[in-house]
Formats: sequence, structure tokens, C-alpha cells
Amino acid sequence: MGLRALLEREPGMECVGEAGDGRAALALIRRTRPDVLLLDIRMPGMDGLAALRAIADDPGLRGTRIVVVTTFAVDEYVFTALQAGASGFLLKDSAPDELVNAVRVVAAGEALLSPAITRKVIGLFGRHGDARPVEGIETLTPRERELVAWVATGRSNEEIARELTISPDTVRTHVSRAMVKLHARDRAQLVVFAMRAGLALPT
Repeated sequence: MGLRALLEREPGMECVGEAGDGRAALALIRRTRPDVLLLDIRMPGMDGLAALRAIADDPGLRGTRIVVVTTFAVDEYVFTALQAGASGFLLKDSAPDELVNAVRVVAAGEALLSPAITRKVIGLFGRHGDARPVEGIETLTPRERELVAWVATGRSNEEIARELTISPDTVRTHVSRAMVKLHARDRAQLVVFAMRAGLALPT
């Protein structure tokens, strides 16, 4: 009730439903097709990871961005959730403005990944990495490959631009082209592709 009240006070936001378990959530999502889903991992019946995979496998739900709500900043589910299609992560005790910002960020197609979470994901990938090739990686220009690697550090376009002394628009253009070539759903998926292709930089 608190989350609903908070979100519905925000201009341009509407809460279209709530569910208490993964199966009910999946049915509700298919009916309402929300722009953003706040998903708990630990739920009765079908858990959040199973729901994530089902959403990712449904072409009709490709437009739904998913924020995983966790108890800890980095837990054992982060890597699996990112692989399964999460656009970002949010702590359950986050401040109200952080929650609202999270919804806006992922609705805009950005990834909600802090450098700290990205470092953990890269570490986990090193131990459990998926070695499958990334389709389209060979079509990236050298500049696009470089900027995809920077995206995998968890930095924003503005932060990357400052590091490389170029404009945020230049970063945005190259990242957008790379996403199209790799058929990446959002920046979070681009991070996964970068790690699979060995493009990730130290964070």
C-alpha cells in the first residue's frame, strides 16, 4: 500500500496491479503489460527468478522493464537475475526518492546498476560465466566496443563522457548503435553481453 501510494503521487505514474506470488504476478503482467515491474525474488509458488525467465521468454512482454527488489545490496541472486533479464536492482529499504528514480531510469531504457553491484556481477561472471558467443559482436566498431566495455562498469553516459573527454551525446549515440547491433533489450543486457564477449573494463 505504501509503494502504491508513493508511486501514484508521481506525475505520469500509475500502479496497474499488485500480486503476492510469481504465478499471480505473471498473469497480471500479461494482462496489464506494465512499463516497469518491481519484483521480489523470494515469493511463494513461482519465485521471482522463475517469473523473470518466463517474462523474458514471452515476446509480448519485451517492453516490460524489471527492477529486482532485494534485501541486500549484493546477494547470491544478483548475477542470475541479471542473466535472466533484470534491468536493475533496488534495496527494500531504499528512500522514496530512490524508488521513484529507479522506476523512471528503467522506464527510459537505462540500467539501474551501481558500480558496486557491477563489480560483484563481474566477479561472479568470472566464476560462473556463460561462454556462449554474442551474436553481432563482430559488427561493432572499435569505438562501439570501447563504449560497451565502459557501460559494463556501471557508469552512466555522463560519467563515461567525463572519463573519455567526449560529449554525453557521442556516448549515447555509440551505445545506442551497439544496442541495436547486439539486439540488447536495455543497458543491463548490454552489460551481460560485454562480459560474455570479454569487453568489461576494471571497475
